[in-house]
Amino acid sequence: QVQLVESGGGLVQAGGSLRLSCVGLGSILNINDMGWYRQAPGKQRELVAIINGYGTTNYADSVKGRFTISRDNAKNTVYLQMNSLKLEDTAVYYCNAVMWGVHYWGKGTLVTVSS
Repeated sequence: QVQLVESGGGLVQAGGSLRLSCVGLGSILNINDMGWYRQAPGKQRELVAIINGYGTTNYADSVKGRFTISRDNAKNTVYLQMNSLKLEDTAVYYCNAVMWGVHYWGKGTLVTVSS
């Protein structure tokens, strides 16, 4: 059984910062990619950032230069530092981990950016 638990969401003013965390619990072995996705109201879920086991990262164009993804393999944890937040960053953010080709998802954490 694998569980991903996100934390760190909340309400923030435009221009502010938040840091999301996601910890993997349970039978965690050999996590490959870890990443963050988001889903805004009325929109499809989209990739925000991803990091592989070697630390190589990839970002959506909309967040490049503002968000930073990192991971602590010893703690099975992935982070998303979000700076210069914009109204359009408002969404539910989901943690994702790929282990042995299987995708696991957290339940999501809501980020609301206000003007």
